[in-house]
Amino acid sequence: MNSHVLIEPVQLQQAMTTEPIIVIDTRDPTAYALGHIPGAVNLREIFTYLATSDHEGLDVMQHKFAEAFGAAGLSGKETAVVYEDAMNTGFGQSCRGYFILKYLGYPEVKVLHGGYQAWTGAGLPVTTEPAIPTPAEFPLASDPAAVMVDKAQMLAAVNDPTIVKLDVRDVDEWIGTSSSPYGPDFCPRKGRIPGAKWLEWYRLMKPSADGSVFKARDELLAECQTVGIQPHSKVYIYCFKGARASNTFLALKNAGVRDVKIYFGSWNEWSRDPALPIEEGFPAV
Repeated sequence: MNSHVLIEPVQLQQAMTTEPIIVIDTRDPTAYALGHIPGAVNLREIFTYLATSDHEGLDVMQHKFAEAFGAAGLSGKETAVVYEDAMNTGFGQSCRGYFILKYLGYPEVKVLHGGYQAWTGAGLPVTTEPAIPTPAEFPLASDPAAVMVDKAQMLAAVNDPTIVKLDVRDVDEWIGTSSSPYGPDFCPRKGRIPGAKWLEWYRLMKPSADGSVFKARDELLAECQTVGIQPHSKVYIYCFKGARASNTFLALKNAGVRDVKIYFGSWNEWSRDPALPIEEGFPAV
């Protein structure tokens, strides 16, 4: 995998002694209190925040997270390293943190490969002492076009066969028996964005001695080819709220797929607008 994005536990421990690094823990506060990487700042809203992709929604999200990341100590001079418990148990929340930071224009962001389980599996130190960060002025420089598409762009893509619309949700959401991970009827409609291909996000990872990790580049490309994605493909990814999509975004970029963006509002936004088309029921063969 691309070492510019993923960082292994031992690499992180070494870098923390020589470089300015802010480590961000995306797990719930209870898990954080039971033990976390020394110095890590708990920022659960990376996972829980539900965004909309209209101008007002994105403006609110930009300022909300600029404030939150600034309070965590990110000034632009530090490398941000985001982690979750394990890559396959938190619905991609560390990758969602990576994506939000890149959307906000932060210069250097990494994801702890394997998450907290990989860190403890490597025998590295943990603490129960909460971090007390030094607040900083976050360097907000959002460029949505670089990594994100909005609802209107996703709607336009429905009738554009040159764009792969990639649904990476769990199988019950894809076949329309559930509307979300929060419960079958959390959203008003069940189904899929018309024309979407399905590649369940779990398929881009594999087990290791210390938990789930991303597959190797050629393995990822092989998975991509099953839904017609090549390195030159243009891909718009969606899930429920952009977390699993962020996990897939990271995997595809590291596999060499060059033009990948996320519809961040995802099914939570799309399903709530009755004017938007959906496919319902079991997918046709």
